[in-house]
Amino acid sequence: MWFIGTVIMLSFLLLMVVFRSILVPLKAALLNLLAIGAAYGVVVAVFQWGWGRSLIGLEEAVPIASFVPMMMFAILFGLSMDYEVFILSRIREEYHNGHTNIDSVVEGLGATAKVITAAALIMISVFVGFVTSGDPVVKMMGVGLATAVALDATIVRMVLVPSTMALVGDANWWLPRWLDKLLPHLDIEGEPTTDRITAEELHAPEEPAGIGQA
Repeated sequence: MWFIGTVIMLSFLLLMVVFRSILVPLKAALLNLLAIGAAYGVVVAVFQWGWGRSLIGLEEAVPIASFVPMMMFAILFGLSMDYEVFILSRIREEYHNGHTNIDSVVEGLGATAKVITAAALIMISVFVGFVTSGDPVVKMMGVGLATAVALDATIVRMVLVPSTMALVGDANWWLPRWLDKLLPHLDIEGEPTTDRITAEELHAPEEPAGIGQA
């Protein structure tokens, strides 16, 4: 539990610094745990409860190796965060270019969906190959990883991430000003930080004519 908690906390802090948001990294951590938890459930159902074990060449139920859950978490969390950063970077780019939150989500998803799906299919194919091994532990890794990547790339990245961002609206990119001043500025796109315009300034309502003029 300490390992999982530490990884989630560090990823939350890194995403908060990069995307200048509180809700975006919080949502990413929760959705990643959802995919990983579902993968754990599938592994338990297949290898301990015996559901469909004949399909993967198992004659009887086997216990879960102690290191498998930790290894699965490390690999899956890395892959899922890669997909998350890829899609969020494009959505954030569209948002800072002046598009509305909904339009940014639509454009970001449309531009990254094919790439994420192709990458996920490659990884799923690799992990499915593990199932052909005669070692039950290797089979566990294959079933768990393939299931988690499939769930993460379809339900999480293509459905839950865009839908939650569309529902939350501009609050996706909210960050308290005092916290924004404390956090270092990292630009993943390599743009100068001196000319950076915050999302609040970009989407703030225009000041009525005549106000503040002498």
